[in-house]
Amino acid sequence: MATVDGFDVRSLALTLRTGAALGEHSHPWGQLVFACSGVMRVSTATESWLTPATKAIWLPPGVPHRIEILGEVALRTLYIAPERAEPLSKAPTTLAITPMLRELILHIVKVGMLAQGRPDHDRLAGVLVDLLAQARREDLRLPMPLDPRARVLARRLQSVPDQVEDLSRLAETSGASLRTLQRIFPRETGLTLVAWRQKARLINAVACLASGGSVTSAALDSGYQNVGAFIDAFSRQFGVTPGRYGATIR
Repeated sequence: MATVDGFDVRSLALTLRTGAALGEHSHPWGQLVFACSGVMRVSTATESWLTPATKAIWLPPGVPHRIEILGEVALRTLYIAPERAEPLSKAPTTLAITPMLRELILHIVKVGMLAQGRPDHDRLAGVLVDLLAQARREDLRLPMPLDPRARVLARRLQSVPDQVEDLSRLAETSGASLRTLQRIFPRETGLTLVAWRQKARLINAVACLASGGSVTSAALDSGYQNVGAFIDAFSRQFGVTPGRYGATIR
């Protein structure tokens, strides 16, 4: 099945600094958003993902999204033609990037584009799609509220995960009462406000661990003053202790 321009995969390599952002846009091709170093936040209108170097976000064709850079990022992204991407997820998904998949992504970026009609390029594209289809899915998805007041609070909790200020005081800065926000979050995200805040903190902890941080530093950076409580919460969310999780991604 031929693509319009004769290519199966295109690539892009950029180095972006903290605070940079790629505003909302979409692509007719599927996109694998991967950084070989640094941390990004990928967002759609209703979802958000924090993406450390050991993970990637698969975005199917046509999904509007934006990317925020949270530290110097070596972005290495692949665009996969819709026909070639047919076996992949039809919804945005977090993928665990194995060392083999990482090296394949970097090799394809070095090649530049994979053209149809070249057996070597066809083999590379086939292996890429096979590995992406087999990659482990991880729940680093954070559903985002649409209500503008709840969204203000959500963005603040995301940007300052170690914030220990009481939710009632934080609610005041969003333009709604705590009780109102407690009604909005379950309705629009499927999570209570407390559960949403905890998941945001634990996702931040994943990024800390992926960057080489210790369990203690991940706990403190994510708003946990008690490391034991952090370990318990992390284990319940991800099914593995943060220490073991960190060991498997380094």
